[in-house]
Amino acid sequence: MHHFFVNPEAVKSEIITITGTDVNHIKNVLRMKSGEQILLSDGQGQDFCCEIESLTEQEIIARIKDKTFEGTELSGKFYLFQGLPKGDKMEFIIQKAVELGVTEVIPVHTRRTIVKLDAKKEEKRLERWKAISESAAKQSRRGIIPKITHVMNFSEALKYAESLDINIIPYENFKDMTETKRVLDKIAPNIRAGIFIGPEGGFEESEIELAMQQGVNPISLGRRILRTETAGMAILSVLMFQLENR
Repeated sequence: MHHFFVNPEAVKSEIITITGTDVNHIKNVLRMKSGEQILLSDGQGQDFCCEIESLTEQEIIARIKDKTFEGTELSGKFYLFQGLPKGDKMEFIIQKAVELGVTEVIPVHTRRTIVKLDAKKEEKRLERWKAISESAAKQSRRGIIPKITHVMNFSEALKYAESLDINIIPYENFKDMTETKRVLDKIAPNIRAGIFIGPEGGFEESEIELAMQQGVNPISLGRRILRTETAGMAILSVLMFQLENR
């Protein structure tokens, strides 16, 4: 079943109106017709199984058939504070993080970040990252489109994370798997958890110390050194399983 997002205002009691670029995609690319089924999400976690009722060049009218569709959202929220990597790795990271259930991705400029973005470049990258988030959300049938924030420095990111219930930072020099398990066991329904991942080369020791001073929990991801594009996916997979299993 094809999946699209609509504005909450487009959802009425029994009817949903689709406008914008999705009209052309549904009508002329997918060549869908009246009577076909479609899955629509309001971007706030509510999903609707619908039947296309009518199609014009400007809008598509879909009738809600089932409001009890079993949603795909996790019972907790994960915020990925990702150190800016080189090249197009951030696009891959966003795509996979969205598939794994992340709520928000916060790009972070750290001391070992190589990428330099001026205001114009950042705006262009941000537009691209948001489009990738929406595309991945559609593909994985998410009930929301995960937010991609502006780039923050490390101190700003720590400040942003203060309101979360728990924050963790994988660190290659932290070897205590017993403590790691204790921290991960705190992941439970309705939790809001931040995950800090460094860029290529990881975090500097002073950044780890600063994070720990502000209550961020260091954890281990095992005895192997993971690339920046792997580390976030590894911990998100573990946390996703923690929630899906409860």
